[in-house]
Amino acid sequence: MVVASSKGFGSRVPAPVLFVVGGVSMYVGAALAVGLFDRLSPSAVAVLRILAAGLLLLLVVRPGRVAWSSGRLRRSVPFGVATALMNAAFYEAIARLPLGTTVALEFCGPVAVAAALSRRPRDVGAVVLAAGGVALIADVRWSGSPSGVVWALAAAALWAAYIVLGKRVARGGSGIDDMAVGFAVAGLLCSPLLVPPVVRDGWSALAPLAEPRVLVLVLGVGLLSSIVPYGLDQVVLRRVGQARFAVLLALLPATATVIGVVVLGQLPGVAEAVGIALVVGAVLLRSRDGDTPPETPPAPSGSRSVTTRRGDAE
Repeated sequence: MVVASSKGFGSRVPAPVLFVVGGVSMYVGAALAVGLFDRLSPSAVAVLRILAAGLLLLLVVRPGRVAWSSGRLRRSVPFGVATALMNAAFYEAIARLPLGTTVALEFCGPVAVAAALSRRPRDVGAVVLAAGGVALIADVRWSGSPSGVVWALAAAALWAAYIVLGKRVARGGSGIDDMAVGFAVAGLLCSPLLVPPVVRDGWSALAPLAEPRVLVLVLGVGLLSSIVPYGLDQVVLRRVGQARFAVLLALLPATATVIGVVVLGQLPGVAEAVGIALVVGAVLLRSRDGDTPPETPPAPSGSRSVTTRRGDAE
């Protein structure tokens, strides 16, 4: 692992491209997670996902002692907990509501962040385009389980918290180390979410964890749905502001639609196609400012930069 310079490959890749890569990884991981729902509860999958991601990162990154200091933990643990709870709320929502409805409701979070932090007419226009595009792509339907709506709105609030807390971690200059520590600690702190299934179904609720196939799938979900996309988020968050980051998140449903066409043969309807165009237009409109943010603090001594990638490519 090496620390990339500001002129490295990663700094030259447009932020939308990084989001597409992260989106592809996230949705492949989501497909694996759905395959686990018939063996484990959604909340259990979410906890195991964040715990697996944290343990994998600890093994690869090996953060130094300073990453476990009280000051750094105050930054990394809230980020990790918000991420874990966001995943749990999303999984619980899609277990009760259609995926499109859940995605649309969840996007209230990042769109609200973008609207709150925008100051110029172009920013507001980009947010309006993104919000309209997401609504069309997701084909919002308010009918369904009330508890599912509550879970989806909780995921939206936690997604907003993820953006704000993630920016704090990124600005600290040691985001990969903090992400490793935050995810691992969050997995332990959120482990009580495993209790309700055990109370309801007995210890047999966790019996699938003894199956090698299930363990491999859990590790795959942690890698594809957490480490890769959230690691790319850290790279992007250090380069762009929270408002633009929230707008770029709207690329995720567009990416999912493209994957649906290529992999599943799910052709979008007219409304969905218009929604994709609106999302792309929002990203292009907001991206005219470029990718370079104000200078960020240097990484603390003994810590890896947030732009350190998994491997030597960046």
